[in-house]
Amino acid sequence: MKVVDNLKNIEEKINKACEISGRDRDEIKLIAVTKYVSIERAKEALEAGIFELGENRDEGLLNKYEVLKDEPNWHYIGSMQTRKVKNVIDKISYIHSLDRISLAEEIQKRANEPINCLVQVNVSGEESKHGIDPEEALDFINELSTLDKVNVAGLMTMAPLTDDEQLLRRCFRKLKGLQVEIQKAGLRHAPCTELSMGMSNDFTIAIEEGATMIRIGTALVGEEL
Repeated sequence: MKVVDNLKNIEEKINKACEISGRDRDEIKLIAVTKYVSIERAKEALEAGIFELGENRDEGLLNKYEVLKDEPNWHYIGSMQTRKVKNVIDKISYIHSLDRISLAEEIQKRANEPINCLVQVNVSGEESKHGIDPEEALDFINELSTLDKVNVAGLMTMAPLTDDEQLLRRCFRKLKGLQVEIQKAGLRHAPCTELSMGMSNDFTIAIEEGATMIRIGTALVGEEL
């Protein structure tokens, strides 16, 4: 299917989730995850009116950036190796995977301007997933206070790949609760207004539980590579 047709279906689901949870559609940013598709398919997403694109490897992002430049807002959504920061840091709007001090320090060293970072939190406790332990997140964010190029714009998590709706809701609610706790701390470097959670299989649940960013690949642009 064309991206524009997929987008129509997804928007219907987003609007329904917003209606259920009493939210405004404008509160949710739709990120098209283009890591498994060609530059042509990414262009199709732009033509459909999606200007937030997500990549999880520096090579993929740089290849597309060479053609698309700054037309989209680029989101780096994968685990970022410290040595790769210099390759992409001034081309991206958001990093969704800040999970260690060494990475934050490299961002501080390489960025020309403050960069919006989302702290990745492993709310599910799965060993296969990256992220800060929820109980350690506030202390971690406090440690970032001296890094003026690191703006803690919010939190990110990856929920388990499951059809268990209650388990998914518990994960998303845990991240939302953590966001509230951090906001109450009133940290200048950590406004923490964004919650990046929800993908193709669970984004409606994530919206109902407070997501402000949803990362959709397969259901929106498909897979080609």
